[in-house]
Amino acid sequence: MRLLLFLTILTLPALAQPALPVPRNVQALYTKGTRQADGRPGPRYWQNTADYTLQASYAPTTRLLSGTVAVAYRNLSPDTLRQLWLKLYPNLYQQGAPRSKSFRPEDLGEGMVIEELTLDGAAVPPARRVADATNLPLALARPLLPGQSVQLVGRYHYTLNQGSHQRTGEVAPGTAAFVAYFFPRIAVYDDLDGWNKTPYTGEQEFYNDFANFSADITVPRHFVVWATGDLSNAAQVLAPQYAQRLAAAETSDALTAIITPEDAARRDVTAANPTNTWHFEARNVTDFVFATADHYAWQASSLVVDPATQRRTRVDAVYSPQHRDYAEVIDFARRTVQAMSYTFPKWPFPYAHETVFDGLDQMEYPMMVNDNPVATRADAITLTDHEIFHTMFPFYLGINETKYGWMDEGWATIGEWLISGLIDPALPPDDYGIAPYARAAGTELDLPILTPSTQQTGNTLFLNSYPKPALGYLYVKDLLGDTLFTKALHTYIGNWQGKHPLPLDFFNAVNTGSGRNLNWFWQRWFYDGGYPDLALASVSRHGAAGYAVTVEAKGSKPVPIDLTVTYADGSTEKLHRSVGVWESGTRTVQLRVETKKLARQMTLGSTWIPDTNPADNTWRK
Repeated sequence: MRLLLFLTILTLPALAQPALPVPRNVQALYTKGTRQADGRPGPRYWQNTADYTLQASYAPTTRLLSGTVAVAYRNLSPDTLRQLWLKLYPNLYQQGAPRSKSFRPEDLGEGMVIEELTLDGAAVPPARRVADATNLPLALARPLLPGQSVQLVGRYHYTLNQGSHQRTGEVAPGTAAFVAYFFPRIAVYDDLDGWNKTPYTGEQEFYNDFANFSADITVPRHFVVWATGDLSNAAQVLAPQYAQRLAAAETSDALTAIITPEDAARRDVTAANPTNTWHFEARNVTDFVFATADHYAWQASSLVVDPATQRRTRVDAVYSPQHRDYAEVIDFARRTVQAMSYTFPKWPFPYAHETVFDGLDQMEYPMMVNDNPVATRADAITLTDHEIFHTMFPFYLGINETKYGWMDEGWATIGEWLISGLIDPALPPDDYGIAPYARAAGTELDLPILTPSTQQTGNTLFLNSYPKPALGYLYVKDLLGDTLFTKALHTYIGNWQGKHPLPLDFFNAVNTGSGRNLNWFWQRWFYDGGYPDLALASVSRHGAAGYAVTVEAKGSKPVPIDLTVTYADGSTEKLHRSVGVWESGTRTVQLRVETKKLARQMTLGSTWIPDTNPADNTWRK
């Protein structure tokens, strides 16, 4: 029995593809030569960078973090800079700072206190370093010319939040913490917007330059530290047997219990000093974070992620022994890294380790994940693979999450949809965010995906960051097929690895990599308003050989066609067609179901096809 598409629409003349809208400020980049219309960086592309030397001491009992930061910042732009803009993310907890939600009063305080600050050795007096919440503009005594560097050195402290956990904070009183955004950093200066002056209010996420980090983290005895980058002094901070287990895990496919619950209770894990300083090195990453605990179990394994070089990635699960749901996280994490390297996006995992830490959030960082315990095994799988998938977007590609949340969250969502079933084929299809989109599509709060994230909040921001772009990526994958889609995606990744892509860089790179002009789809799914709504307009018996079925697009958002036919004998057949059937602009598609059986019911729809009015999706005899 065959289910065929009656392809009358393919006899229409080929239509010229529309040109995507190019904002004037982006068009200027093509003129300047920093970007190209084929999705590649231009011959004059540039981005600034820095070397950070961090020293931080964390006192778990008081939550006081004190530290120094030394930054060698290099101006690789063609512009003369007369200011530096710093980001002080801990000032989200400063009294009076604007924020997207209310925090507990006891978590609000003075924010980050800059005790000393110098530029090229000259002290910056307090009157010249007054922050506006999370932004701190600094006037330069001498302009920073193209190609020149400036040295910034600062000493600071702040008290880590105890509650009001927003991606960072104490996890367990006096015994565990996840510490992110803990040092002053220089904001991004890029070819589109210049300085990133957007304040951090706790809702939109982050945009940082690629930099090198050398970090010393000092904590009391018994506290272990996990962080971005490679731990270079394990033999000095871990007792010998634990350092040996860590080294073994980095070369073994087997699961290694580096710290068991019994080990943690015995309190013999770290070197027997009043404090220990853990040293980490990370190169060409967009951020540095650390976590610490004195009672956590630590499981690890490693795998070859690049067969060509035999390079391995170590995967860690670090958690409170009380949280038994974390026992399988090491397996979920390892399988995610494996799937990313060999299946989707089929690119060798780019970092030497990935650590999933048992915290109080659901947030990603370079080489680190801060994941809270969850109620079900399915939730643990989807949360783990979602956050690890962020390794590619926004970290391997330096996406501006603040402005274009869909360019990273959408990818993590499709990664979650596709990888969760590989981890456990028995899981039901992951429908994260699809039903909420179907309910909201076409309403006044349903803005186009291309609306900057800084202009969105609440459910609008969620839909445009997560399910809507993920569906767009999924439909293009379906349209192109796995082989061609992988080629197109690798073109994008290869073009922009270690750089800062813009939306048009993505669209153009996929067009170029696939050899297909997909502007008709990019325009209708990402730029335009509208909603997805298919209907079964008519079903008629087509002689003795089958049925003629007319599918109507009542909405303007192109979605695939999934038709399930249930026959009188109880058997079923499924027909699938990609979004390509709508490329010509037709409003109806004729399908022919060739069968001698009698059909009892036909239904449009599937998990990943939202429909604003499903009432007209079913025909019954």
